[in-house]
Amino acid sequence: MTTELPQRAHTVIIGGGVIGTSVAYHLTKLGVSDVVLLEQGQLSSGTTWHAAGLVGQLRASESATRLVQYSTQLYAELESEVGLSAGYKQCGGVTVARTEDRMIQLRRTAANAEAFDMECELLSPRQALERYPVMRVDDLVGAIWLPGDGKANPTDLTFALAKGARMRGARIVEKVRVTDILSDGGRVRGVRTDKGDVEAEVVVNCAGQWAKQIGALAGVNVPLHSAEHFYVVSEAIDGVHTDLPILRDPDGYTYFKEEVGGLVIGGFEPEAKPWVSPDKIPYPFEFQLLEEDWEHFEILMNSALLRIPALETTGIKKFYNGPESFTPDNQFILGEAPELANFFVGAGFNSVGIATAGGAGRALAEWIVNGAPTSDMTGVDIRRFAPFNGNTRWLHDRVAEVLGLHYEIPWPNREMATARPFRRSPVHHLLQAANANFGSRMGWERANFFAPPDTDPTIEYTWGKPNWLAWSAAEQTATRTNVTVFDQTSFSKYMVVGRDAESALQWLCTADVAVPVGRSVYTGMLNERGTYESDVTVTRTGPDEFLIVSSAATTERDKDHIRKNLPSGVDASLVDVTSAYAVFGVMGPRSRDLLARLTTADLSDGAFGFGTSRLISLGYATVRATRITYVGELGWELYVPAEFAVGVYEDLMSAGAEFGVRRGGYYAIESLRLEKGYRAFGRELTPSENPVEAGLLFACKLKTDIAFLGREAVEKAKAEGQRRKLVGFAVESPEAMLWGGELVLRDGAVAGQVTSAAWGETTGSCVGLAYLRATDNAIVSADWVRAGRYEVNVGGRLYPISVSLRPLYDAANTRIRP
Repeated sequence: MTTELPQRAHTVIIGGGVIGTSVAYHLTKLGVSDVVLLEQGQLSSGTTWHAAGLVGQLRASESATRLVQYSTQLYAELESEVGLSAGYKQCGGVTVARTEDRMIQLRRTAANAEAFDMECELLSPRQALERYPVMRVDDLVGAIWLPGDGKANPTDLTFALAKGARMRGARIVEKVRVTDILSDGGRVRGVRTDKGDVEAEVVVNCAGQWAKQIGALAGVNVPLHSAEHFYVVSEAIDGVHTDLPILRDPDGYTYFKEEVGGLVIGGFEPEAKPWVSPDKIPYPFEFQLLEEDWEHFEILMNSALLRIPALETTGIKKFYNGPESFTPDNQFILGEAPELANFFVGAGFNSVGIATAGGAGRALAEWIVNGAPTSDMTGVDIRRFAPFNGNTRWLHDRVAEVLGLHYEIPWPNREMATARPFRRSPVHHLLQAANANFGSRMGWERANFFAPPDTDPTIEYTWGKPNWLAWSAAEQTATRTNVTVFDQTSFSKYMVVGRDAESALQWLCTADVAVPVGRSVYTGMLNERGTYESDVTVTRTGPDEFLIVSSAATTERDKDHIRKNLPSGVDASLVDVTSAYAVFGVMGPRSRDLLARLTTADLSDGAFGFGTSRLISLGYATVRATRITYVGELGWELYVPAEFAVGVYEDLMSAGAEFGVRRGGYYAIESLRLEKGYRAFGRELTPSENPVEAGLLFACKLKTDIAFLGREAVEKAKAEGQRRKLVGFAVESPEAMLWGGELVLRDGAVAGQVTSAAWGETTGSCVGLAYLRATDNAIVSADWVRAGRYEVNVGGRLYPISVSLRPLYDAANTRIRP
């Protein structure tokens, strides 16, 4: 390795583990040869060297699956390119189920594999035994076989990637510790080390469990915390050979991998052991392990003894307790930090670093070179976190739960239980007193549903119809027939102000926002590729002032996108006012009657039409009332200064008593919006979809000559025709329960996946949205959609569905404009 520290480089990468070397490898492959990688110890000496090396291809999302698919391809080819083996072997993987609930998950996994065009086979216990002869199967319900799974040697892989990077010009310097990040004017300028400064245009933080420390040097929030992670290596076992597949027994929290005729036995225990605070990780810490903890490992070992009976008489050669870092939501962190331009992060890989390193390294390198991701990285984007997510005490308590989620059944709507409650609406206590069940989004505690008095408002997780369904259905019915009040305070809310606010937003928004004061416009925000970065409502509140309302989860990415894409030199500033206002949705055919009890404002359709927004008196308070809906009924969103929120909410419930007003939660909102066909960012709208595919050209100002970001790409997509089309659907049987992600078949062939689904009480069955595509990638026309016969795969069972190009409910919009 290079020993001299250069004075400057185009890109400096901090961290010589598998992620840092992968980023260096892929940057040089993209033509950025002036790369310096700095490692405080030796290559792979931090977390990488003690990784188990499992490479499982199939992930929960298509984007994550594609990353690992690329990794496997790369690892198999590295030796022929660089002359060093990655130690990669495709041996296949068997995942077993002890319960019917787990088997339903595996059937859903098999359906995902079919959607992603991956090979996957459902197995009986006897067939699973044929694949893995040394395990016990008499307690199993079934299994799946994934022939594409494999294993890699973490250290060999790291050195092979490093050599590939050096062959194309990268310099790798070991035994150099970064002590500060240099910046100027909001942009990174280089790094300070214990051996001198290095100027750089780009700095990449791939420091593993040290990444939070490195981020802090730059003023960048990297929310992760280390936890102790355990596995043991057994002596040789008869019947264990080098081609034995990976075995996963998630109901027993364990995995098994062959190593030198024995087994690596590890897992993800339900309650983990957080390690030291991220700012107290010792230095140096090279190739080191923590103390053995057989008592904590007992739950994994007992499960392993059950699954592999031969372990009862087999010795253990080595106990590994190697700390590694985990994020608050069990997804890794990738992307450019919103706090500092050209400072990128690739960290927090939650025990999937080896499997993901190839794809994640390429994705981050492309992000650096192109200035934006080239595919949908929303789920791992660093901008999904806010500064408060970096609180170390909060992270400590959360990570104890996160590690165990790896092998927990991924229940629909599963909520984190630790480190809560967190952010609370001003009326949280009133919702709690009304027996609300709370979920969490961007830290906000939000009512999912309201249980009847004297009933425990907890979720009993299931793949079938849940215990709360009747309560949420009643909220839906109330909204369709009467009036419901929703606390939607968690909305992200921003002001764009300044002399050039209108022209700035015309560039950022797909729709024409040059509207009179007091008008609201639904619009998308796109990237240069013409795909979605956000969808928002823009309200003109003054000649040089606009209010933007967005989803709860997208606050940081929205702000970053807007600031980065404001036209140069404009007089326009962005201010985050999310916490300044509570938001109450008053929705339903009696909403006008309820509000009329509290205000003297004329709420008639002629005086206060759809899309109108103005300040009104409401009881003793003055609030902004916007006539808009996300549930498909007459309604208003009330934007209430936080200090008036409790009084306004109490007034709404008091005045609404004569109408039988109900409180509503987010589960009801989800059902209602799907019956109406309303899209949601992160599901129907992502950086992989454009307005043509999403059916939202009506929200694009293509009939004007006004330029907007992504316009050329949208026009091109429109001219070329749709390869995918978003449709609504209703399941023909009320028996099925859908949650999203299910496989859609057209005339028996794979046609897409469900993006969102929920029970629709008005429809009387589950409803949802899905993107359809043709098997030959042909143009998807309306006639093609109508000509098909459709089914949805629900846990292995097929149900017919009725597909529609129009909203399932009130297609003519008569309900929202009375």
